[in-house]
Amino acid sequence: MKDTVIFSLTRSKGLTKEICDYLHLSEGQIDVQHFADGEILVQPEQSVRGKKIFIIQSTCKPVSESIMEILICIDACKRGSAQEINVITPYYGYARQDRKSKPRQPISAKLVADLLQAAGTNRVVTLDLHATQIQGFFDIPSDDLTAGPMLGQYFKHKNLQDVVVVSPDHGGTVRARRLANILDAPLAIIDKRRPKPNVAVAANVLGDVSGKNVIVVDDICDTAGSLIAACELLKEKGAKDIYCSITHGVFSGPALERIENSVITEFVVTNTIENPELEKMKKIKILSVAPLIAELIRAIVANNPVSYIYDIYEL
Repeated sequence: MKDTVIFSLTRSKGLTKEICDYLHLSEGQIDVQHFADGEILVQPEQSVRGKKIFIIQSTCKPVSESIMEILICIDACKRGSAQEINVITPYYGYARQDRKSKPRQPISAKLVADLLQAAGTNRVVTLDLHATQIQGFFDIPSDDLTAGPMLGQYFKHKNLQDVVVVSPDHGGTVRARRLANILDAPLAIIDKRRPKPNVAVAANVLGDVSGKNVIVVDDICDTAGSLIAACELLKEKGAKDIYCSITHGVFSGPALERIENSVITEFVVTNTIENPELEKMKKIKILSVAPLIAELIRAIVANNPVSYIYDIYEL
């Protein structure tokens, strides 16, 4: 690991510190400046010549600024003669714009992939992409990690009885089934309609949740409107305690207030998106993805199979 440098930009400082502590590495020294006119300067303050660089940054709010920081950092490292540039973006912004659902719509997830490649990155690492086919947007190595084993380990150690894993829509069935397999639990699906962006209507539950402890699984929680509606529907159908298992806590607008005032017993989320407000929330439990990403970095540096990194979660 002596030729490995890990840089943190502005959105994932806490996570990067945890990763460096786990690997017993000093964090790379880098200067990120935002000027009055909106321009950004990113400048490594140490040599990157011949080094394996890891840039860690979730492209969360403000999304476009976060992406520009990464692109400028890639360019700086490339011009500084870095041997290899790896971008780790735990939360991949624009992932929900992965296809044309209406005429003349952009496919922004592909555009971001093109920008990262054009800037000079050699590898991109993401975590629980909204649509796994986004990996195909890259012509360079890309790894889409999953927090599923970590979340599964957490719920397995809670020793919940009569558990049913619930997908909040048809699109998340595969994700929910993975957790259901880990917990050896049945699966239910909520039939949901989305009349417009950030608005969803939960219509019915496909499966038996009456008298069961329910775990609702999703990749992203944005405004929490549809998630809370789904949990209320589950309660109406006779569910006992309701838990939520989310990878990316975007938490726009009134999301946190909605969660605190909801029927949810516990809301489990990872730290792919850092938010100091979460520490104040009584119902929210934060799990760190730092060990997972740290083991990934170790595997990449040692040219070992990435699949082995999940061995740290004993299920």
